[in-house]
Amino acid sequence: MNELRKHLVELLTVEHAHPGVDSAVKDVPKAIRGVRPNGSPHSLWELLEHLRIGQWDILEFSRDAKHVSPPWPAGYWPKSPAPASDDEWDKSVNAFRHDLREMAALVSDEKNDLFAKIPHGTGQTLLREALLVADHNAYHLGQFVLLRKQLDAWK
Repeated sequence: MNELRKHLVELLTVEHAHPGVDSAVKDVPKAIRGVRPNGSPHSLWELLEHLRIGQWDILEFSRDAKHVSPPWPAGYWPKSPAPASDDEWDKSVNAFRHDLREMAALVSDEKNDLFAKIPHGTGQTLLREALLVADHNAYHLGQFVLLRKQLDAWK
């Protein structure tokens, strides 16, 4: 079981097959954070906030029976394509990192049964929620990198 926990934490936090959040957000020029490239429905800011909100929601659902998810889909996306300030961007990045560490800690804690159904859920387990976070993050971080490439802001 410890090996499974180790693999899950690595899946959540280590860059193997795709960039993680640190690589994805590194040196993003301020001028492009709110730009929607031609044909794209989202900006980098919109994707970052969607990642943050989605991950936060899954984390809180996993550990708090009183958690109420935002309304779908509007509650999972920012209202503006651009952050209001550099501080708002930085807060979102830092909150994402914090919640990712919290999810990894939840998975690492041997007191938490990865296979037990979450009592307030509809059959979900902590294992399923951790895999959902990893999958959701990988998908949208891939979009994030693609947008950076379209905006000529990726190495």
